[in-house]
Amino acid sequence: MSTTSDIPATAVVVPAHPTKPSTPAIEQEKEAPAKKSESAVKSFISGGVGGACAVLVGHPLDLVKVRMQTGGASSNSVFGMLSTTMRKEGIRGLYRGVSAPLTAVSPMFAVSFWSYDMGQRMVKAYGQNGMNEEEKAAPYTLSMGEICVAGAFSAIPTTAIMAPSERIKCLLQVQATEVEKGGKARYSGMLDCAKNLLKEGGLASLYKGTGAKPPSF
Repeated sequence: MSTTSDIPATAVVVPAHPTKPSTPAIEQEKEAPAKKSESAVKSFISGGVGGACAVLVGHPLDLVKVRMQTGGASSNSVFGMLSTTMRKEGIRGLYRGVSAPLTAVSPMFAVSFWSYDMGQRMVKAYGQNGMNEEEKAAPYTLSMGEICVAGAFSAIPTTAIMAPSERIKCLLQVQATEVEKGGKARYSGMLDCAKNLLKEGGLASLYKGTGAKPPSF
């Protein structure tokens, strides 16, 4: 006669806490937020502000340079020239002719920064040509040659703004030196100078000497 003790006992393990179904790995990994491309407007505004600051800081020294080059310097040293100009003409004398570069350099730097940004995007798009979507999503580092190409591209629109303003600025600074020596002023200001140049030689007169200046990369 068999008893219950002869029946093998089957152990049943009951978990203390019921397990939840495993979540797929794809659902567990959060998708990384897509990297937003920076707007070219930021480059434009940054360049404009930087250009204005560069003019305000550097114009007094540029004025001294032009006067020394044209023989209108009253001193042999830079600081002596600055001191003499400040004493005779005041703070306004140090910024004589600043309207032309301030009007042109701010947009010039703005266009330079913007065009360099666009040049980088063009070079990057060319370098990623033929890549699949996964390869394009990976960070792309520009080579030295590609950076040079982007910089060369930025010089094209920049020169179109820079050349006329540089010519007008230099003419106004040279005129100021001639007036100090007893000469007569030919131009009443930046706009008057531009009008006279256009009347005398057309658009080519505003860009006279542009070919002698190397492009700014």
